[in-house]
Amino acid sequence: MKPKYESPARTNPAKREWIEKELTAAPAWCSVDLRDGNQALPLPMNPARKLEYFKLLTSIGFKEIEVAFPSASQDDFDFVRELIEGNHIPEGVKIGVLTQMRESLIRRTVESLKGVKQAVLHAYLATSDLHGQIVFGKKHDELMKMAIEGTKLVRKCVEEAGMIDRITYEFSPEEFTDTDPDFAVDICTAVREAWGETTKETFILNLPATVERRPPWHYADMVAYFLKHYPYADTTTVSVHSHNDQGCAVASTEMTLLAGAERVEGTLFGHGERTGNVDLCTIAMNLQSMNIETGLDFSNLPKIVQIVEEATGLEVHERHPYAGQLVFTAFSGSHQDAIRKGLEKRKDSQELFNVDWKVPYLHIDPADVGRSYEKLIRINSQSGKGGVVYVLEHEYGIYPPKGMHPEIGTAVQHYTDRTGEEVDSRKLINIFDDAFVNVKGPLELVKFGRIHHENEAEDNAVISVSLTIRYNGKEMEVKGSGNGPISATVHAIRNEAGIYDFILEDFSERTLGSNADAKAIAFVGIRKKNDGKILYGVGEHSNIDQAAMLALFTAINKAMNDDVK
Repeated sequence: MKPKYESPARTNPAKREWIEKELTAAPAWCSVDLRDGNQALPLPMNPARKLEYFKLLTSIGFKEIEVAFPSASQDDFDFVRELIEGNHIPEGVKIGVLTQMRESLIRRTVESLKGVKQAVLHAYLATSDLHGQIVFGKKHDELMKMAIEGTKLVRKCVEEAGMIDRITYEFSPEEFTDTDPDFAVDICTAVREAWGETTKETFILNLPATVERRPPWHYADMVAYFLKHYPYADTTTVSVHSHNDQGCAVASTEMTLLAGAERVEGTLFGHGERTGNVDLCTIAMNLQSMNIETGLDFSNLPKIVQIVEEATGLEVHERHPYAGQLVFTAFSGSHQDAIRKGLEKRKDSQELFNVDWKVPYLHIDPADVGRSYEKLIRINSQSGKGGVVYVLEHEYGIYPPKGMHPEIGTAVQHYTDRTGEEVDSRKLINIFDDAFVNVKGPLELVKFGRIHHENEAEDNAVISVSLTIRYNGKEMEVKGSGNGPISATVHAIRNEAGIYDFILEDFSERTLGSNADAKAIAFVGIRKKNDGKILYGVGEHSNIDQAAMLALFTAINKAMNDDVK
């Protein structure tokens, strides 16, 4: 019984030397968004959209952009003419056009390039047995003849148009990774000889993984084998074009670069047939994370995503590498805590690892692609106290004491469990205020008075307070003394009035804001005598003593409310 699928045979190099290499430089980049990417869109771009997209690609830094299949439609032909006649092509940028090896199509393609300053004319021919024999019914010798005659015709037409010094010729043996390796070498050698003398700047061989049927290392092995046996490597730019049918296009491309490829064709975010082309943004940012200068600028990636989504009608997935909305966020509590600590201790990491950026769970600085730290933490039912506190600190300037963090996390957890919602920063501050600031209970501060003593400035100073409080609706006057306003108030409520028995566990205060009108914020934690539970209250006021009183009364009310649950 025949197996359902073929297990692809490996091209066996005597020694896999490329695996020992490291990437040290970026390849030449060619965007095929406007041709390969566009032809795969449910609704292809109209000329206005394509022009906007072309300008985006040039602003990113692409020097080669394949823009159309001009013999396939009048729209594509007209778009090439608009780029040339409208003077839209920046200095130093080459546009590319694609054609099959048929006379009428070649002539139409050359016609579209009239007046161009520099361009790449890209011809392709399927060379695999699957395509050659099953689709076209042609054997190797017939394909060889087509490639040679087509190449000679391209050169003749270009020369007749007076553009031979402005055209780079590119040939693709389509389905290279399904093609017999020796036949791929032979047909590419014949094409090079049919074209004539070349330099790396004027002749490109593109070796595509048109359909990904092999693991990445097989592709790299085939490129290495090709370069070892192709006799004109020193005057040819060898290019790769990966598709993503098995989800390995990025890995395949990076491995082929190790094997000797010098140029990469692909699209932004991988748009293309089936599962798409290799994503140029991902590869470029991968190289940037290795400190390799790419020549491409993705520093405003959110804007790039917006333009691409509008032009293509396809959304970039939320977890798409670098570009997705969620790639620099953390929902898990342990992840949030690690990110918070990593950002707070960046100087320690810089000294420890001798690099500028080393943060848990964030392999690059989000600022490199135009993202901000404020958006790193997302809060839902899986979040923990670390991420919640990070947002309070960095968006609201609220720095609660460490002992309070678990209670804050619990308050948010209760909300997300009850609603199933994600919590944004605005909702978070509402949850925080409801749980720690705006707490109602049986105890209310009506009036606070402070009595000064002669030795107040000394270390053993005793401060006395006089309070008007309302307890269970009944107003009363209470007094107490201590080494500060908080301890004096605790003594007044707990010992003198005997209202509630607790221990002052934690107290801290700081300024909320930095201007002259900044409020004070105070945090008070008390331990209930009956069960040892610690509960926190928060107070905000322009007077620091008043802020402390409000925090204490909130904590006591929380304790009393907790007792009657």
